[in-house]
Amino acid sequence: MKPDHPATEHPLGDDPRPVTIFGPDFPFAYDDWLRHPAGLGTLPPGRLGTEVAVIGAGMAGMTAAFELMKLGLRPVIYESRRIGGRLHSEAFKCADGVIAELGGMRFPRSSTAFYHYVDRFGLATRPFPNPLAPGTPSTVIDLEGRPHYVAQAADLPLLLQQVGQAWHRALEEEACFDAMQAAIRARDVATIKQIWNTLVPRWDDRSFYDFLATSTAFRETSFRHIEVFGQVGFGTGGWDTDFPNSMLEILRVVFTHCEEDQHFIVGGVEQVPRRLWREAPAALVYWPPGTSLEKLHDGATRPGVKRLERNADGAGLDVIDRWGHRKRFDAVLVTCQSWLLTTHISSDERLFSQKLWMALDRTRYMQSAKTFVMVDRPFWKERDPVTGRDRMSMTLTDRLTRGTYLFDLGDDRPGVICLSYSWMSDALKMLPLSVDERVRLALDALGKIYPDVDLARHIVGDPITVSWEDDPNFLGAFKGALPGHYRYNRRMFCHFMQAGLPPDERGIFLAGDDIGWMPGWVEGAVQTALNAVWGVVHHLGGRTHPDNPGPGDRFDALAPLVLPDPD
Repeated sequence: MKPDHPATEHPLGDDPRPVTIFGPDFPFAYDDWLRHPAGLGTLPPGRLGTEVAVIGAGMAGMTAAFELMKLGLRPVIYESRRIGGRLHSEAFKCADGVIAELGGMRFPRSSTAFYHYVDRFGLATRPFPNPLAPGTPSTVIDLEGRPHYVAQAADLPLLLQQVGQAWHRALEEEACFDAMQAAIRARDVATIKQIWNTLVPRWDDRSFYDFLATSTAFRETSFRHIEVFGQVGFGTGGWDTDFPNSMLEILRVVFTHCEEDQHFIVGGVEQVPRRLWREAPAALVYWPPGTSLEKLHDGATRPGVKRLERNADGAGLDVIDRWGHRKRFDAVLVTCQSWLLTTHISSDERLFSQKLWMALDRTRYMQSAKTFVMVDRPFWKERDPVTGRDRMSMTLTDRLTRGTYLFDLGDDRPGVICLSYSWMSDALKMLPLSVDERVRLALDALGKIYPDVDLARHIVGDPITVSWEDDPNFLGAFKGALPGHYRYNRRMFCHFMQAGLPPDERGIFLAGDDIGWMPGWVEGAVQTALNAVWGVVHHLGGRTHPDNPGPGDRFDALAPLVLPDPD
């Protein structure tokens, strides 16, 4: 929960420069690279039209395929389920344009590479109804059976104000928060790297909870303050499910404003990867005007992949789909979650080093569950005649629901309520339950907070729910790095730099948010997809324009810190 506290103000006052996801591990300006008129690169004439396999049609796969097509290559997209991956906008039945966002649903404006595509397609956004956000009329924080109604930050109870102040003080004292934010605004690479390279060895093997418990700011409070912070957190809500995670992961999120200025995509975020599929870009090399990924695929992606192997002659890679069709490629881009390379996809071990296999296999995925209902109208905006308060509010609670979000689509349209958004152990409590059981439990919990609201009376249509760990195509929501995982992250992120790899390991590239430094945020999927685009172009003998160097061209200057990696 963001308190009304000076530490939350921008360190440069009215500095108009925004905080973006510019580093901190690899401070490369992906947004500038994307919009430069010179484009992302060129290929030798003999390589134009070359087929490149793209495994997975989520945001990473569709971004890479779209940009490779623009450069004159022919992406061949394999997908086992649906376009969009975890950008999954599920429509409610019997309603037009009313959706539940089962995957990513809130997108910080600091995700500038992702918004390059949102803005390209002219998609409308609105502030996400987070606690105390511009799109949130009121918030109820319910702790230990006592609800607190909050219309603005000044209404926060003293305990919650103290928690927020301790959090921001801890960030400043333990992690140079203001200086890092100023450096990110200025895109001051030297300062970013100086601060971050000091923090990495200090916090790589320490958890989020360790950071809180050992900080001077929280040592001067009480266990109750840490407990409350875990329940209501800051920005988007409770964070105790992240307490075991590496503190580096939390610092990346707060340094780059991932918890600030979040928006949702009107009509559903799945529109972005689907527009990448259908869009016929004006600037095309090799392909005739009107070419799109959809047209190159005759309207449908190829089936899911069952095996990846090196060709017998060692000169390329074979992709075998679920029906046994084998196709040879000089380059393959893998964007599915890493565990699938040892579960659903039988993979030739020669494709990666044993150290990279270790990193891929040690990736730890967070569990996540959501349950949505459609309601007849945004009734929560009605005022209680006795209290003068909203009938219902965005709700953070220590009860089973944890986070409840209210989506107002207009007074003359149905509304949507995310009854419960929970993580890890809270999500696992939902795993064996049917959707109706999940709804009943959520209504029971919310009924204790709002005893005068008959929420069930407003529900229309069928509820929608998801447990990402129960999906065999995902096995979890997203990566949650544990202490000591920095080396694993670095191996995966830097794999697109292949000049020093043995021949058997070249030509296969990795992308996706679990390959990036920002797990769970779509910007990581986009950035690693663009790394892979650079890698594929150079693997096929292409190059970037000298006026627009890519991430590989700048790698030596920007490379993530190397921690000792014993043999």
